[in-house]
This record gives sequence, structure tokens and C-alpha cells, in this order.
Amino acid sequence: MTSTTISFTKGHGTGNDFVLYFDPEGERALTTSAIAAICDRHFGVGADGVIRVVKSASIEAGQQLLAEAPEAEWFMDYYNSDGSIAEMCGNGVRVFARYLTEKGIVQLPQGQTLTVGTRAGVRDLQQNMAGFAVDMGRWRLEPDETLVHASHLAVARPGLGINVGNPHVVVALADKNELAALDLSQAPVLDPAPAAGANVEFVVPHDPMISGGVGSIDMRVFERGSGETLSCGTGIVAAALATRHWAGAGAPNHWQVTVPGGTLGVRMFATEEGEHVGLSGAAELVFEGTLELAATDFVA
Repeated sequence: MTSTTISFTKGHGTGNDFVLYFDPEGERALTTSAIAAICDRHFGVGADGVIRVVKSASIEAGQQLLAEAPEAEWFMDYYNSDGSIAEMCGNGVRVFARYLTEKGIVQLPQGQTLTVGTRAGVRDLQQNMAGFAVDMGRWRLEPDETLVHASHLAVARPGLGINVGNPHVVVALADKNELAALDLSQAPVLDPAPAAGANVEFVVPHDPMISGGVGSIDMRVFERGSGETLSCGTGIVAAALATRHWAGAGAPNHWQVTVPGGTLGVRMFATEEGEHVGLSGAAELVFEGTLELAATDFVA
């Protein structure tokens, strides 16, 4: 059986880790089983997801975006660790930007904007002191309440649905002990279950929650298609939006969200088309390698 060697780069954003590979012409799409094998932490490289770096013109989802945003030359083709497609990844898109800039594929001078295509639409990024800031675009509050059952949580809790390009359900817990006691090796059960599933975030405010005009919360997350991760960019955004919603009038538009992998900043701001939400934090490339793949590992 013939094999093909591809080069890859491992990167992460606050511990949310990815395997990235360069396929500008869209010739090497991986199968679901190949992606799952690469992400396996015992028998593969190990990652929360795989990112294919592809030109927007070379992938159908990217071609649809170019009409409205011709500057979105590159498309983040993102897959969860089980091989399923994800619409958006807030940590992944920052790592994607780090890959493009460090590899010299694009130039991003300070103050300039990089526009990236994703399945949730275009996303604009800029470099900052923390790493990268990404405009995650508009968001919406889902109308229906969801009950969330989780292991080591004695009573099901109400969850607030937030969509930031992908679906989330955010749950408020009583204190840090309750947050620490959760067993997220088992997937939370949502009632009713969303048709496309959802990421689930569990949050606890700091005491005090607001200091110097900035809100602070702790969060753990179970990601659809990946399980518990050290960080989830879109989940961090959803958690901050939900907490601001619960806090009511006078709640700040700037938040610090601490997850097991670190702390990221969230900012809500007005635009002509409605409120947007931004995410900022580190994005690192940590090592490179090669993978020998069989012909059956690629989509025919």
C-alpha cells in the first residue's frame, strides 16, 4: 500500500491544542478516522482538533465567503478530535493566525488586520501584547432553557443557550468546590438535547466578581466532539456573555475568564450591525513533525 508523508505543526491556545497541516490547494482532506487517529493522545500525535490550512478558493465553504470578503484568502478547516466538523474555534483561529504569520505565509504588521474564513463566517484578527485579538462577530441568545445533568452535580441545573458561530449552553454553579468536583470525563446530558449538540460551560464568578470595571469568572468546558479541554475560546466568550446577562444592568463589557489552561480576555463592543464580541490571548506553536499516512487516510 502506498503512503504519503505530510508535515504538521503542533500549536495551542491556553492548552487547547491542535495539529495543523498545510494544504493550500485543498488536495489532502483527511478522513474522519484519520483525524481521530492523529488526535489520539496515546497512539497519535494527541490534540483537541486538526486544522487544515487551505486557501478559501480551494474549498467549497471558503468559496462561498469570498464573494463578501475577497480578502479572506485563507480558510481554517477545523475538525474536532473525533473527526467531526466544527463551525468555529476561538483558540484555533488564533493559533491559525500564528501559523500563517510565523511561517511567513502572510504578513501582519502591527495594527493591520488579518481576515480568515471559517464555517461560521469571516473572522478578523490583529496582533496584540497578549498574542492575537479576534473579532468573533455577532452572537445571539437562544430562547429556550436547557436542563443540564452532569456527573457529580447532584441536581440538574438550568443552562443558558448562547450561539457565537457554534452552539453553547452555559451553567452557573454555586462555588469553586462545586466546579472542581465535576466529572467531565462523562458528557453532560442536555434536556432537551439540541439537534446539533452543544459545548457546555460551567462557570463560577470570582469574589468580588467585578473589580476595576472588569468582570472575572472561572470556567470548565466539555466540548462537543472533543470532551473536556483545558480551554475553549468560543466557550470562554459564551461564558462571559452569559454571566453578563445574569448580572443585569450595569455589568461590564470587559471580562477575564480563567480556565485550566490559563486566562483569556473578552470584550463586548458596538458596531453598525449590532454588538460584537472579541477574544484575546496567547497562541503558540510548540513543535513540528511528519506523519506517514496511507492513501485510505485521505478523502477520495
